[in-house]
Amino acid sequence: MVSNKTLLTTLLSIIIFFDMNAQTYTKYWVKFTDKNNSAYSVSSPSAFLTARSIARRANHGIAVNATDLPVNQTYINQVNATGAQVFQTSKWFNAAIVIVTNTVQLTAINSLTCVSGSNPIAKLHSSTPVNIKSEITITPSSQVQKTSNTSSYNYGPSFNQANQLGVDCMHDAGYRGQGMVIAMLDAGFNNAGTNPVFDSLRNENRILGTRDYVDGNTSVYEDNSHGAMCLSTIVGNSPGNLIGTAPKASMYLCRTEDVNSEKPIEESNWVVAAEYADSVGADIISTSLGYTGFDSPFTGHTYNDLDGKTSVMSIAATMAARKGMFVLNAAGNDGGNSWNRIGIPADADSICAVGSVNSIGVHSSFSSPGPTADGRIKPDLSSKGEGSYVCQPNGVFTGGNGTSFATPILAGAVACLWQANPTKNNMEILAALKATASQSNTPDNNYGWGIPNMCEAHNLLNMATSLDCCQPKPKSLNIAVSIFPNPTSDMLTIKSSDQITEIKITTLLGETVGFNTTKIDGINSKLTFNQSMAKGIYLIEIKTKDTVTKQKFIFE
Repeated sequence: MVSNKTLLTTLLSIIIFFDMNAQTYTKYWVKFTDKNNSAYSVSSPSAFLTARSIARRANHGIAVNATDLPVNQTYINQVNATGAQVFQTSKWFNAAIVIVTNTVQLTAINSLTCVSGSNPIAKLHSSTPVNIKSEITITPSSQVQKTSNTSSYNYGPSFNQANQLGVDCMHDAGYRGQGMVIAMLDAGFNNAGTNPVFDSLRNENRILGTRDYVDGNTSVYEDNSHGAMCLSTIVGNSPGNLIGTAPKASMYLCRTEDVNSEKPIEESNWVVAAEYADSVGADIISTSLGYTGFDSPFTGHTYNDLDGKTSVMSIAATMAARKGMFVLNAAGNDGGNSWNRIGIPADADSICAVGSVNSIGVHSSFSSPGPTADGRIKPDLSSKGEGSYVCQPNGVFTGGNGTSFATPILAGAVACLWQANPTKNNMEILAALKATASQSNTPDNNYGWGIPNMCEAHNLLNMATSLDCCQPKPKSLNIAVSIFPNPTSDMLTIKSSDQITEIKITTLLGETVGFNTTKIDGINSKLTFNQSMAKGIYLIEIKTKDTVTKQKFIFE
Protein backbone atom coordinates (compact mmCIF):
# COMPACT_ATOMS: atom_id res chain seq x y z
CA MET A 1 0.00 0.00 0.00
CA VAL A 2 1.37 3.43 -0.93
CA SER A 3 1.62 5.74 2.07
CA ASN A 4 -0.27 9.01 2.14
CA LYS A 5 3.03 10.88 2.17
CA THR A 6 4.25 9.09 -0.94
CA LEU A 7 0.90 9.52 -2.64
CA LEU A 8 0.73 13.21 -1.95
CA THR A 9 4.09 13.83 -3.58
CA THR A 10 2.59 12.68 -6.87
CA LEU A 11 -0.10 15.34 -6.93
CA LEU A 12 -0.73 19.11 -7.29
CA SER A 13 0.22 21.77 -4.75
CA ILE A 14 -2.23 23.80 -2.76
CA ILE A 15 -1.77 26.64 -0.40
CA ILE A 16 -4.19 26.90 2.48
CA PHE A 17 -4.40 30.12 4.46
CA PHE A 18 -5.68 30.24 8.02
CA ASP A 19 -5.45 34.03 8.35
CA MET A 20 -9.14 34.47 7.54
CA ASN A 21 -9.15 38.24 7.93
CA ALA A 22 -6.27 38.74 5.51
CA GLN A 23 -7.05 36.16 2.84
CA THR A 24 -10.05 35.06 0.80
CA TYR A 25 -8.23 32.45 -1.25
CA THR A 26 -6.89 29.37 0.47
CA LYS A 27 -5.28 27.25 -2.23
CA TYR A 28 -2.93 28.12 -5.06
CA TRP A 29 -1.55 26.32 -8.07
CA VAL A 30 2.22 26.85 -8.04
CA LYS A 31 4.20 26.32 -11.25
CA PHE A 32 7.87 25.33 -11.25
CA THR A 33 10.36 26.47 -13.87
CA ASP A 34 11.92 23.16 -14.92
CA LYS A 35 12.87 19.60 -14.01
CA ASN A 36 16.61 20.14 -14.12
CA ASN A 37 18.88 17.86 -12.11
CA SER A 38 16.06 15.41 -11.51
CA ALA A 39 16.80 12.30 -9.52
CA TYR A 40 14.82 10.40 -12.14
CA SER A 41 15.55 9.53 -15.75
CA VAL A 42 13.36 8.63 -18.72
CA SER A 43 15.76 5.74 -19.30
CA SER A 44 14.73 4.20 -15.95
CA PRO A 45 10.93 4.54 -15.93
CA SER A 46 10.35 1.75 -13.41
CA ALA A 47 11.31 4.23 -10.69
CA PHE A 48 8.11 6.24 -11.28
CA LEU A 49 5.81 4.10 -13.47
CA THR A 50 4.45 0.61 -12.85
CA ALA A 51 5.32 -2.26 -15.16
CA ARG A 52 1.78 -2.15 -16.56
CA SER A 53 2.07 1.56 -17.36
CA ILE A 54 5.41 1.01 -19.08
CA ALA A 55 3.98 -1.92 -21.04
CA ARG A 56 1.10 0.23 -22.33
CA ARG A 57 3.58 2.73 -23.69
CA ALA A 58 5.78 0.04 -25.20
CA ASN A 59 2.85 -1.79 -26.81
CA HIS A 60 1.61 1.34 -28.54
CA GLY A 61 4.90 3.07 -29.35
CA ILE A 62 4.57 5.85 -26.77
CA ALA A 63 7.88 7.18 -25.51
CA VAL A 64 8.52 7.99 -21.87
CA ASN A 65 9.40 11.68 -21.74
CA ALA A 66 10.04 14.57 -19.37
CA THR A 67 6.34 14.98 -18.57
CA ASP A 68 6.47 11.57 -16.89
CA LEU A 69 9.23 12.65 -14.49
CA PRO A 70 8.10 13.56 -10.96
CA VAL A 71 8.45 17.14 -9.73
CA ASN A 72 11.96 17.92 -8.55
CA GLN A 73 12.25 17.01 -4.86
CA THR A 74 14.70 19.86 -4.32
CA TYR A 75 12.00 22.33 -5.36
CA ILE A 76 9.51 20.68 -3.03
CA ASN A 77 12.03 21.01 -0.19
CA GLN A 78 12.50 24.71 -0.96
CA VAL A 79 8.78 25.32 -0.73
CA ASN A 80 8.57 23.39 2.54
CA ALA A 81 11.47 25.45 3.90
CA THR A 82 9.27 28.57 3.78
CA GLY A 83 7.15 27.06 6.53
CA ALA A 84 4.52 25.92 4.06
CA GLN A 85 3.88 22.26 3.30
CA VAL A 86 3.61 20.71 -0.16
CA PHE A 87 0.37 18.75 -0.30
CA GLN A 88 0.27 17.46 -3.88
CA THR A 89 2.30 17.71 -7.08
CA SER A 90 1.57 17.38 -10.82
CA LYS A 91 4.31 15.97 -13.00
CA TRP A 92 2.45 16.71 -16.26
CA PHE A 93 2.24 20.42 -15.42
CA ASN A 94 5.34 20.55 -13.19
CA ALA A 95 3.22 22.19 -10.50
CA ALA A 96 2.45 21.92 -6.80
CA ILE A 97 -0.16 22.60 -4.08
CA VAL A 98 0.99 23.69 -0.64
CA ILE A 99 -0.53 24.18 2.81
CA VAL A 100 0.31 27.75 3.89
CA THR A 101 -0.48 29.44 7.18
CA ASN A 102 0.11 33.09 6.24
CA THR A 103 0.79 35.50 3.40
CA VAL A 104 4.46 35.75 4.30
CA GLN A 105 4.88 32.14 3.23
CA LEU A 106 3.14 32.81 -0.09
CA THR A 107 5.42 35.78 -0.77
CA ALA A 108 8.44 33.62 0.03
CA ILE A 109 7.23 30.87 -2.30
CA ASN A 110 6.71 33.30 -5.19
CA SER A 111 10.23 34.68 -4.68
CA LEU A 112 11.87 31.26 -5.15
CA THR A 113 13.90 31.03 -8.37
CA CYS A 114 12.40 27.59 -9.05
CA VAL A 115 8.84 29.03 -9.07
CA SER A 116 7.50 30.60 -12.24
CA GLY A 117 4.16 31.76 -10.82
CA SER A 118 1.04 30.92 -8.84
CA ASN A 119 -2.69 31.46 -9.02
CA PRO A 120 -5.62 30.82 -6.65
CA ILE A 121 -7.68 27.71 -7.16
CA ALA A 122 -9.67 27.50 -3.90
CA LYS A 123 -11.03 29.63 -1.09
CA LEU A 124 -12.13 29.09 2.49
CA HIS A 125 -14.46 26.10 2.64
CA SER A 126 -18.07 26.81 1.73
CA SER A 127 -20.71 25.84 4.27
CA THR A 128 -23.42 25.59 1.60
CA PRO A 129 -23.48 22.28 -0.29
CA VAL A 130 -23.93 22.46 -4.05
CA ASN A 131 -24.92 19.79 -6.53
CA ILE A 132 -22.20 18.27 -8.65
CA LYS A 133 -22.29 19.47 -12.23
CA SER A 134 -23.16 16.14 -13.80
CA GLU A 135 -26.28 15.92 -11.67
CA ILE A 136 -28.51 12.87 -11.94
CA THR A 137 -32.19 12.26 -11.34
CA ILE A 138 -33.62 9.07 -9.95
CA THR A 139 -36.87 7.48 -11.10
CA PRO A 140 -38.80 4.55 -9.61
CA SER A 141 -37.67 1.18 -10.93
CA SER A 142 -41.22 0.50 -12.09
CA GLN A 143 -40.74 3.13 -14.79
CA VAL A 144 -37.65 1.48 -16.26
CA GLN A 145 -38.08 -0.64 -19.36
CA LYS A 146 -37.79 -4.27 -18.30
CA THR A 147 -36.55 -6.28 -21.26
CA SER A 148 -35.06 -9.75 -20.88
CA ASN A 149 -33.01 -11.95 -23.16
CA THR A 150 -31.58 -15.44 -23.44
CA SER A 151 -27.88 -14.60 -23.31
CA SER A 152 -25.32 -15.92 -20.85
CA TYR A 153 -26.20 -13.20 -18.32
CA ASN A 154 -29.58 -12.54 -16.74
CA TYR A 155 -29.48 -8.75 -17.17
CA GLY A 156 -32.98 -8.08 -15.87
CA PRO A 157 -33.97 -4.42 -16.40
CA SER A 158 -30.37 -3.54 -17.35
CA PHE A 159 -30.58 -5.52 -20.61
CA ASN A 160 -31.51 -2.56 -22.81
CA GLN A 161 -28.43 -0.49 -21.90
CA ALA A 162 -26.17 -3.46 -22.67
CA ASN A 163 -27.97 -4.58 -25.81
CA GLN A 164 -28.14 -1.05 -27.24
CA LEU A 165 -24.33 -1.06 -27.42
CA GLY A 166 -24.01 -4.66 -28.56
CA VAL A 167 -22.02 -5.44 -25.43
CA ASP A 168 -24.22 -8.44 -24.63
CA CYS A 169 -22.82 -9.97 -27.82
CA MET A 170 -19.29 -9.37 -26.51
CA HIS A 171 -20.24 -10.94 -23.16
CA ASP A 172 -21.58 -14.03 -24.93
CA ALA A 173 -18.29 -14.28 -26.81
CA GLY A 174 -16.42 -14.31 -23.48
CA TYR A 175 -15.30 -10.67 -23.39
CA ARG A 176 -16.48 -9.31 -20.06
CA GLY A 177 -13.64 -6.98 -19.10
CA GLN A 178 -11.26 -9.59 -17.70
CA GLY A 179 -7.79 -8.13 -17.32
CA MET A 180 -8.92 -4.59 -18.21
CA VAL A 181 -8.30 -1.79 -15.71
CA ILE A 182 -10.64 1.19 -15.44
CA ALA A 183 -10.01 4.25 -13.29
CA MET A 184 -13.20 6.01 -12.23
CA LEU A 185 -12.77 9.64 -11.16
CA ASP A 186 -15.84 10.93 -9.36
CA ALA A 187 -17.35 12.49 -6.21
CA GLY A 188 -17.26 9.44 -3.96
CA PHE A 189 -18.27 5.80 -3.78
CA ASN A 190 -20.60 5.61 -0.82
CA ASN A 191 -21.03 2.07 0.56
CA ALA A 192 -19.19 0.47 -2.39
CA GLY A 193 -17.17 -1.42 0.21
CA THR A 194 -20.28 -3.21 1.48
CA ASN A 195 -23.03 -2.96 -1.20
CA PRO A 196 -23.94 -6.52 -2.31
CA VAL A 197 -24.04 -5.47 -5.98
CA PHE A 198 -20.22 -5.26 -5.79
CA ASP A 199 -19.70 -8.58 -3.96
CA SER A 200 -17.90 -10.24 -6.86
CA LEU A 201 -15.78 -7.12 -7.42
CA ARG A 202 -14.59 -7.25 -3.80
CA ASN A 203 -14.35 -11.04 -3.45
CA GLU A 204 -12.18 -11.27 -6.56
CA ASN A 205 -9.93 -8.44 -5.32
CA ARG A 206 -10.63 -6.32 -8.40
CA ILE A 207 -10.64 -3.01 -6.52
CA LEU A 208 -6.96 -2.29 -7.13
CA GLY A 209 -6.72 1.00 -5.29
CA THR A 210 -8.67 3.91 -3.80
CA ARG A 211 -7.59 7.55 -3.51
CA ASP A 212 -9.32 10.64 -2.10
CA TYR A 213 -7.76 13.74 -3.66
CA VAL A 214 -10.14 16.07 -1.85
CA ASP A 215 -9.19 15.06 1.70
CA GLY A 216 -5.77 13.59 0.92
CA ASN A 217 -6.33 10.01 2.04
CA THR A 218 -7.37 6.64 0.62
CA SER A 219 -10.90 6.42 2.03
CA VAL A 220 -13.69 6.84 -0.56
CA TYR A 221 -16.55 4.69 0.72
CA GLU A 222 -18.08 7.27 3.08
CA ASP A 223 -18.34 10.07 0.54
CA ASN A 224 -20.93 11.03 -2.08
CA SER A 225 -23.11 8.36 -3.73
CA HIS A 226 -22.69 9.61 -7.32
CA GLY A 227 -19.60 7.55 -8.12
CA ALA A 228 -21.05 4.42 -6.53
CA MET A 229 -24.13 4.52 -8.78
CA CYS A 230 -21.94 5.11 -11.84
CA LEU A 231 -19.71 2.23 -10.75
CA SER A 232 -22.70 -0.12 -10.64
CA THR A 233 -23.29 0.34 -14.37
CA ILE A 234 -19.79 -1.02 -15.11
CA VAL A 235 -19.09 -3.77 -12.57
CA GLY A 236 -22.43 -4.33 -10.85
CA ASN A 237 -23.30 -8.03 -10.75
CA SER A 238 -26.76 -8.92 -9.47
CA PRO A 239 -28.39 -11.46 -11.81
CA GLY A 240 -31.96 -10.55 -12.65
CA ASN A 241 -31.42 -6.97 -11.49
CA LEU A 242 -28.29 -5.37 -12.91
CA ILE A 243 -25.29 -6.63 -14.87
CA GLY A 244 -22.67 -4.01 -15.65
CA THR A 245 -21.22 -3.58 -19.10
CA ALA A 246 -17.80 -4.87 -17.94
CA PRO A 247 -18.68 -7.07 -14.96
CA LYS A 248 -15.20 -8.65 -14.79
CA ALA A 249 -13.10 -5.47 -15.08
CA SER A 250 -10.76 -4.24 -12.35
CA MET A 251 -11.13 -0.75 -10.90
CA TYR A 252 -9.25 2.15 -9.36
CA LEU A 253 -11.64 4.46 -7.48
CA CYS A 254 -10.60 8.10 -7.13
CA ARG A 255 -12.51 10.93 -5.48
CA THR A 256 -11.74 14.28 -7.11
CA GLU A 257 -14.99 16.24 -6.71
CA ASP A 258 -15.99 18.07 -3.50
CA VAL A 259 -19.78 18.39 -3.61
CA ASN A 260 -19.74 21.04 -0.87
CA SER A 261 -18.48 23.70 -3.25
CA GLU A 262 -17.47 24.33 -6.86
CA LYS A 263 -13.88 25.53 -7.19
CA PRO A 264 -11.11 25.31 -9.78
CA ILE A 265 -9.17 23.01 -7.46
CA GLU A 266 -11.57 20.21 -8.40
CA GLU A 267 -10.17 20.34 -11.93
CA SER A 268 -6.69 20.17 -10.41
CA ASN A 269 -7.71 17.18 -8.30
CA TRP A 270 -8.77 15.45 -11.51
CA VAL A 271 -5.39 16.16 -13.10
CA VAL A 272 -3.64 14.50 -10.18
CA ALA A 273 -5.93 11.49 -10.28
CA ALA A 274 -5.46 11.10 -14.05
CA GLU A 275 -1.69 11.09 -13.52
CA TYR A 276 -2.13 8.41 -10.88
CA ALA A 277 -4.30 6.35 -13.24
CA ASP A 278 -1.60 6.61 -15.88
CA SER A 279 1.22 5.68 -13.51
CA VAL A 280 -0.51 2.52 -12.23
CA GLY A 281 -1.32 1.35 -15.75
CA ALA A 282 -5.06 1.99 -16.13
CA ASP A 283 -6.41 1.30 -19.61
CA ILE A 284 -9.51 3.51 -19.36
CA ILE A 285 -10.54 6.62 -17.45
CA SER A 286 -14.27 7.16 -16.91
CA THR A 287 -15.45 10.47 -15.47
CA SER A 288 -19.00 11.69 -14.94
CA LEU A 289 -18.07 15.23 -13.95
CA GLY A 290 -17.93 18.51 -15.80
CA TYR A 291 -17.24 22.17 -15.02
CA THR A 292 -18.56 25.45 -16.34
CA GLY A 293 -19.10 27.88 -13.44
CA PHE A 294 -17.50 28.28 -10.00
CA ASP A 295 -18.44 29.74 -6.62
CA SER A 296 -17.57 33.38 -5.97
CA PRO A 297 -14.98 34.87 -6.05
CA PHE A 298 -13.77 32.60 -8.85
CA THR A 299 -14.58 33.36 -12.47
CA GLY A 300 -16.28 30.53 -14.34
CA HIS A 301 -15.49 29.28 -17.81
CA THR A 302 -16.74 30.96 -20.96
CA TYR A 303 -17.65 29.26 -24.21
CA ASN A 304 -14.33 30.43 -25.67
CA ASP A 305 -12.58 28.25 -23.09
CA LEU A 306 -14.03 25.13 -24.71
CA ASP A 307 -11.20 24.72 -27.20
CA GLY A 308 -9.47 21.80 -25.49
CA LYS A 309 -6.39 23.95 -24.87
CA THR A 310 -7.44 26.37 -22.12
CA SER A 311 -8.71 24.47 -19.07
CA VAL A 312 -6.11 22.59 -17.06
CA MET A 313 -8.49 19.63 -16.87
CA SER A 314 -9.04 19.52 -20.64
CA ILE A 315 -5.31 19.78 -21.32
CA ALA A 316 -4.74 16.92 -18.88
CA ALA A 317 -7.50 14.82 -20.48
CA THR A 318 -5.76 15.17 -23.84
CA MET A 319 -2.46 14.32 -22.17
CA ALA A 320 -4.02 11.18 -20.67
CA ALA A 321 -5.10 10.12 -24.16
CA ARG A 322 -1.59 10.83 -25.46
CA LYS A 323 -0.29 8.46 -22.79
CA GLY A 324 -2.41 5.70 -24.38
CA MET A 325 -5.47 5.61 -22.13
CA PHE A 326 -9.01 5.65 -23.51
CA VAL A 327 -10.61 8.65 -21.80
CA LEU A 328 -14.39 9.01 -21.55
CA ASN A 329 -16.11 12.05 -20.03
CA ALA A 330 -19.75 12.99 -19.68
CA ALA A 331 -20.89 15.69 -22.10
CA GLY A 332 -22.96 17.28 -19.33
CA ASN A 333 -26.62 17.83 -18.51
CA ASP A 334 -27.00 21.44 -19.64
CA GLY A 335 -29.05 20.79 -22.76
CA GLY A 336 -31.78 23.41 -23.11
CA ASN A 337 -30.65 25.63 -20.23
CA SER A 338 -28.86 28.97 -20.34
CA TRP A 339 -25.41 27.36 -20.83
CA ASN A 340 -26.63 24.75 -23.35
CA ARG A 341 -23.13 23.50 -24.09
CA ILE A 342 -20.79 20.70 -23.16
CA GLY A 343 -18.63 21.25 -20.08
CA ILE A 344 -14.96 20.95 -19.25
CA PRO A 345 -13.23 18.58 -20.11
CA ALA A 346 -15.64 17.19 -22.74
CA ASP A 347 -14.01 19.68 -25.14
CA ALA A 348 -10.66 17.88 -24.95
CA ASP A 349 -9.07 16.49 -28.10
CA SER A 350 -8.64 12.72 -28.51
CA ILE A 351 -11.09 11.80 -25.74
CA CYS A 352 -14.60 10.41 -26.04
CA ALA A 353 -17.23 12.86 -24.80
CA VAL A 354 -20.45 10.93 -24.16
CA GLY A 355 -23.96 12.18 -24.81
CA SER A 356 -27.22 10.61 -23.67
CA VAL A 357 -30.03 8.81 -25.51
CA ASN A 358 -33.11 6.97 -24.29
CA SER A 359 -33.98 3.30 -24.64
CA ILE A 360 -34.92 3.65 -28.32
CA GLY A 361 -31.89 5.73 -29.21
CA VAL A 362 -33.45 9.21 -29.23
CA HIS A 363 -31.28 12.11 -28.02
CA SER A 364 -32.07 13.17 -24.43
CA SER A 365 -33.14 16.80 -24.16
CA PHE A 366 -30.91 17.36 -21.11
CA SER A 367 -27.77 16.05 -22.83
CA SER A 368 -25.31 18.89 -23.50
CA PRO A 369 -24.63 19.61 -27.18
CA GLY A 370 -21.47 20.78 -28.93
CA PRO A 371 -19.62 22.02 -30.81
CA THR A 372 -16.37 23.03 -29.13
CA ALA A 373 -15.28 26.66 -29.36
CA ASP A 374 -12.93 25.75 -32.21
CA GLY A 375 -15.70 24.02 -34.16
CA ARG A 376 -15.13 20.33 -33.45
CA ILE A 377 -18.13 17.99 -33.18
CA LYS A 378 -19.03 16.99 -29.64
CA PRO A 379 -20.15 14.71 -28.12
CA ASP A 380 -18.21 11.94 -29.83
CA LEU A 381 -20.59 9.06 -29.09
CA SER A 382 -23.86 8.50 -27.25
CA SER A 383 -25.25 5.78 -24.99
CA LYS A 384 -28.19 5.27 -22.69
CA GLY A 385 -28.33 7.97 -20.03
CA GLU A 386 -32.10 8.34 -19.88
CA GLY A 387 -33.81 5.60 -17.91
CA SER A 388 -30.50 3.91 -17.13
CA TYR A 389 -30.68 1.13 -14.55
CA VAL A 390 -28.39 1.58 -11.55
CA CYS A 391 -27.91 0.49 -7.96
CA GLN A 392 -28.06 3.04 -5.15
CA PRO A 393 -25.69 2.81 -2.15
CA ASN A 394 -28.47 1.28 -0.03
CA GLY A 395 -28.73 -1.63 -2.46
CA VAL A 396 -31.97 -0.47 -4.08
CA PHE A 397 -32.14 -0.79 -7.86
CA THR A 398 -33.67 2.12 -9.69
CA GLY A 399 -33.71 4.14 -12.88
CA GLY A 400 -31.70 7.30 -13.36
CA ASN A 401 -31.10 10.04 -15.90
CA GLY A 402 -27.89 11.81 -16.82
CA THR A 403 -24.84 11.71 -19.04
CA SER A 404 -23.27 10.62 -15.75
CA PHE A 405 -24.68 7.15 -16.44
CA ALA A 406 -24.27 7.16 -20.21
CA THR A 407 -20.50 7.54 -19.71
CA PRO A 408 -19.68 4.53 -17.48
CA ILE A 409 -22.14 2.34 -19.41
CA LEU A 410 -20.11 3.06 -22.53
CA ALA A 411 -16.79 2.84 -20.65
CA GLY A 412 -17.52 -0.75 -19.64
CA ALA A 413 -18.50 -1.63 -23.19
CA VAL A 414 -15.26 -0.14 -24.50
CA ALA A 415 -13.33 -2.26 -21.99
CA CYS A 416 -14.83 -5.42 -23.50
CA LEU A 417 -14.08 -4.29 -27.05
CA TRP A 418 -10.48 -3.43 -26.19
CA GLN A 419 -10.08 -6.71 -24.32
CA ALA A 420 -11.01 -8.47 -27.55
CA ASN A 421 -8.56 -6.32 -29.55
CA PRO A 422 -5.48 -5.89 -27.34
CA THR A 423 -3.10 -5.02 -30.16
CA LYS A 424 -5.11 -1.91 -31.11
CA ASN A 425 -4.38 1.44 -29.48
CA ASN A 426 -6.91 3.80 -27.95
CA MET A 427 -7.27 5.91 -31.08
CA GLU A 428 -7.87 2.84 -33.27
CA ILE A 429 -10.58 1.68 -30.87
CA LEU A 430 -12.24 5.11 -30.95
CA ALA A 431 -12.00 5.29 -34.74
CA ALA A 432 -13.64 1.86 -35.12
CA LEU A 433 -16.45 2.88 -32.76
CA LYS A 434 -17.12 6.06 -34.73
CA ALA A 435 -16.92 4.28 -38.08
CA THR A 436 -19.59 1.77 -37.07
CA ALA A 437 -21.84 4.00 -34.92
CA SER A 438 -25.43 4.81 -35.85
CA GLN A 439 -24.63 8.22 -37.34
CA SER A 440 -21.19 7.49 -38.74
CA ASN A 441 -22.12 9.07 -42.07
CA THR A 442 -23.80 12.17 -40.61
CA PRO A 443 -22.33 13.08 -37.20
CA ASP A 444 -23.84 16.07 -35.41
CA ASN A 445 -23.56 17.99 -32.16
CA ASN A 446 -26.34 16.12 -30.37
CA TYR A 447 -25.44 12.48 -31.03
CA GLY A 448 -21.86 12.87 -32.18
CA TRP A 449 -21.13 9.85 -34.39
CA GLY A 450 -24.12 8.20 -32.73
CA ILE A 451 -24.69 5.03 -30.72
CA PRO A 452 -21.78 2.61 -31.15
CA ASN A 453 -22.09 -1.16 -31.41
CA MET A 454 -19.23 -3.12 -29.86
CA CYS A 455 -19.85 -6.16 -32.04
CA GLU A 456 -19.82 -4.19 -35.29
CA ALA A 457 -16.69 -2.31 -34.20
CA HIS A 458 -15.04 -5.62 -33.33
CA ASN A 459 -15.95 -7.06 -36.71
CA LEU A 460 -14.46 -4.02 -38.44
CA LEU A 461 -11.21 -4.59 -36.56
CA ASN A 462 -11.29 -8.37 -37.09
CA MET A 463 -12.68 -9.20 -40.50
CA ALA A 464 -11.13 -12.65 -40.49
CA THR A 465 -12.59 -13.61 -37.08
CA SER A 466 -15.79 -11.59 -36.88
CA LEU A 467 -18.57 -12.33 -34.43
CA ASP A 468 -21.80 -13.56 -35.98
CA CYS A 469 -24.22 -12.03 -33.47
CA CYS A 470 -24.21 -8.56 -35.07
CA GLN A 471 -27.23 -7.33 -36.93
CA PRO A 472 -26.35 -5.01 -39.83
CA LYS A 473 -27.69 -1.47 -39.73
CA PRO A 474 -30.71 -1.06 -42.03
CA LYS A 475 -30.20 0.87 -45.24
CA SER A 476 -32.44 3.89 -45.77
CA LEU A 477 -33.10 3.06 -49.43
CA ASN A 478 -33.03 -0.16 -51.44
CA ILE A 479 -29.87 0.70 -53.39
CA ALA A 480 -27.28 -2.07 -53.67
CA VAL A 481 -23.57 -1.29 -53.53
CA SER A 482 -20.90 -4.00 -53.44
CA ILE A 483 -17.11 -4.16 -53.65
CA PHE A 484 -14.82 -7.04 -54.64
CA PRO A 485 -12.40 -8.73 -54.32
CA ASN A 486 -12.06 -8.38 -50.58
CA PRO A 487 -9.31 -8.77 -49.40
CA THR A 488 -7.41 -7.24 -52.29
CA SER A 489 -3.77 -6.63 -53.13
CA ASP A 490 -4.12 -4.27 -56.07
CA MET A 491 -7.62 -3.15 -57.07
CA LEU A 492 -11.31 -2.99 -56.14
CA THR A 493 -14.38 -3.21 -58.35
CA ILE A 494 -17.45 -1.28 -57.24
CA LYS A 495 -20.87 -2.38 -58.46
CA SER A 496 -23.79 -0.08 -57.74
CA SER A 497 -27.47 -0.03 -58.69
CA ASP A 498 -27.36 3.77 -58.86
CA GLN A 499 -25.04 6.44 -60.27
CA ILE A 500 -21.94 6.89 -58.06
CA THR A 501 -21.21 10.56 -57.35
CA GLU A 502 -18.21 10.35 -55.02
CA ILE A 503 -15.78 7.77 -53.63
CA LYS A 504 -13.60 8.31 -50.56
CA ILE A 505 -11.16 5.91 -48.88
CA THR A 506 -9.70 6.47 -45.40
CA THR A 507 -7.71 4.62 -42.78
CA LEU A 508 -9.42 3.74 -39.50
CA LEU A 509 -7.91 6.92 -38.07
CA GLY A 510 -9.61 9.04 -40.74
CA GLU A 511 -6.60 9.70 -42.98
CA THR A 512 -7.55 10.01 -46.66
CA VAL A 513 -5.97 7.49 -49.06
CA GLY A 514 -5.38 8.20 -52.74
CA PHE A 515 -6.40 5.91 -55.60
CA ASN A 516 -7.03 5.87 -59.35
CA THR A 517 -10.54 5.41 -60.79
CA THR A 518 -11.53 3.79 -64.08
CA LYS A 519 -15.18 3.79 -65.17
CA ILE A 520 -16.45 0.36 -66.21
CA ASP A 521 -19.80 1.71 -67.37
CA GLY A 522 -22.26 4.37 -66.30
CA ILE A 523 -22.66 3.17 -62.71
CA ASN A 524 -19.73 0.83 -61.94
CA SER A 525 -16.04 1.63 -61.37
CA LYS A 526 -12.66 -0.01 -60.85
CA LEU A 527 -10.15 1.40 -58.32
CA THR A 528 -6.40 0.79 -58.33
CA PHE A 529 -3.93 1.58 -55.55
CA ASN A 530 -0.30 2.43 -55.14
CA GLN A 531 1.63 -0.71 -54.19
CA SER A 532 3.37 1.26 -51.44
CA MET A 533 0.04 1.62 -49.58
CA ALA A 534 0.30 0.11 -46.12
CA LYS A 535 -1.35 -3.23 -45.51
CA GLY A 536 -4.37 -3.11 -43.23
CA ILE A 537 -8.09 -2.37 -42.92
CA TYR A 538 -9.57 0.59 -44.81
CA LEU A 539 -12.98 2.24 -45.05
CA ILE A 540 -14.51 3.08 -48.41
CA GLU A 541 -17.35 5.61 -48.58
CA ILE A 542 -19.47 5.47 -51.74
CA LYS A 543 -21.98 8.23 -52.40
CA THR A 544 -24.84 8.07 -54.85
CA LYS A 545 -27.50 10.68 -55.48
CA ASP A 546 -29.63 9.51 -52.53
CA THR A 547 -27.43 7.38 -50.28
CA VAL A 548 -24.06 7.08 -48.59
CA THR A 549 -22.64 3.58 -48.06
CA LYS A 550 -19.58 2.72 -45.98
CA GLN A 551 -17.86 -0.62 -46.24
CA LYS A 552 -14.57 -2.04 -45.07
CA PHE A 553 -11.90 -3.85 -47.03
CA ILE A 554 -8.49 -5.36 -46.40
CA PHE A 555 -5.45 -4.38 -48.44
CA GLU A 556 -2.83 -7.12 -48.22
